[in-house]
Amino acid sequence: MNLEAWLQPLIWLAGVGQIALALASLAIPRQLGWRLKLAGMSPLLRQMFWVYAAYILGTNLAFGLVSALAPASLLDGSPLAAAVCTFIAIYWLSRVVVQWTYFDLTELPRSRFNTFARVSLELAFVALTVVYAAAAYTNGCAPRADFHADRR
Repeated sequence: MNLEAWLQPLIWLAGVGQIALALASLAIPRQLGWRLKLAGMSPLLRQMFWVYAAYILGTNLAFGLVSALAPASLLDGSPLAAAVCTFIAIYWLSRVVVQWTYFDLTELPRSRFNTFARVSLELAFVALTVVYAAAAYTNGCAPRADFHADRR
């Protein structure tokens, strides 16, 4: 079985996962007490924070919907498919780098559940990076006789 045959179901699964991640992230503000913690910020900074959170939620949901509803379109060999997959791969790679080099997680309570959740999320972010990087590679670099034959 070639890479493309594996990638379509993986992209679909990544889409479902990103939709689940977006839905689960709706609980984050309450779980981390954002309303109370943000109350001391200036109105502009508080509003910007919520806008950024909404952009991240919307982006994760959009990536999930595109991937779950049109996985074949993300593998059709077109420049747009290559660009979208590259963008999604860079997005998730950036999230991994931020997670591992910048986030200070010391205020999270130490528990087995929180450790499991953190590790699970990190593995998911890495998996998303790998899936979309492989799709980007398939769209832009891998030889595709079927795609290039159609263009002659």
